[in-house]
Amino acid sequence: MTKSELRKIYLPKQKSFGSERIEKSRVIADLFFSSFDLSGIKYLHCFIPIEKFNEIDTSLITDRIWKEFSLIQVVVPRVDFATGEMISLILSPETPLVRNAWDISEPVHDEVVAADKIDMVLVPALCFDRLGHRVGYGKGFYDRFLKRCRYDCIRVGLSYFSPVDEIEDVHDGDVRLDALLTAGLS
Repeated sequence: MTKSELRKIYLPKQKSFGSERIEKSRVIADLFFSSFDLSGIKYLHCFIPIEKFNEIDTSLITDRIWKEFSLIQVVVPRVDFATGEMISLILSPETPLVRNAWDISEPVHDEVVAADKIDMVLVPALCFDRLGHRVGYGKGFYDRFLKRCRYDCIRVGLSYFSPVDEIEDVHDGDVRLDALLTAGLS
């Protein structure tokens, strides 16, 4: 299937989640901590979930990072919709957040961490295929961002849904993910 066809299937499924959203987010958070050795990670880029899309609750990951991995600095995205670029801003438990014009939470400060300093990126995905190609919302923000990260940066996709066999319309602008974590839903 194409990305467009997959969005039509998986976005309504994701938006329809009720209480199982937290349960499935917890499954993914547990998988994250059991799957990766975080001892070499200094900067972890993690998305803040877009609530209206019922994205995975990544606070289950960031809260545990702050409690158990004090040497890891969490950074989160800020998107410039005019340029199509994304930057990473430092996030701490005390960081005030504001909703931008697109209803996405982001830090109010401008403490930027350069993309080439980031060791691991947690990438939101509606779904992905078995080769690590991802379907997002179609704007390409993460693909452009991931191209600016170091070659050895670990790119981890998070999705509620198990991988599909193939995304038919993958192109050169798409960045493959190194690891896929799911809650195993179909």
